[in-house]
Amino acid sequence: MASTQNNAVIETISADLMGADGVSVGVATLTKRNDGIFLNVKAQASTAGTFGMHLHSVGKCEGPDFASAGGHWNPEVKQHGRDNPMGAHGGDLPNAVAGVDKKVILEFRMPEILLKGDGGLLDADGAALIIHEKPDDYKTDPTGNSGKRMICGVFKG
Repeated sequence: MASTQNNAVIETISADLMGADGVSVGVATLTKRNDGIFLNVKAQASTAGTFGMHLHSVGKCEGPDFASAGGHWNPEVKQHGRDNPMGAHGGDLPNAVAGVDKKVILEFRMPEILLKGDGGLLDADGAALIIHEKPDDYKTDPTGNSGKRMICGVFKG
């Protein structure tokens, strides 16, 4: 779909988000538009709070620990965190915040990300979005001290 509008949608890829118990808790979408690639997350957390969130390199979400999703997507082999002078990973994202209603609603423009092709996020095994149990400190390699993996969803291209 070609368009001259800056926000025209070119492609949308969705991931159903699930908790460690396998129960659906929301959805995440990657939307490629003329003005960039955007991540949208709508999820229900188990508690209110701030949680680390990352794109992981393997599109597999086997509970309860989601270790099957591998490490953070890191095509340029950097260290973790926007505040780390040797970072950031391609999969580093802002923290997700759940209010008193425990809802996470987020839209984030992903700078300089390639969805498909050489070095793209969506390779043969896809990718995963992980929400962790604690906030990301944006500097500690390799995970920002964000703790256990609590929510996972698979993106397949």
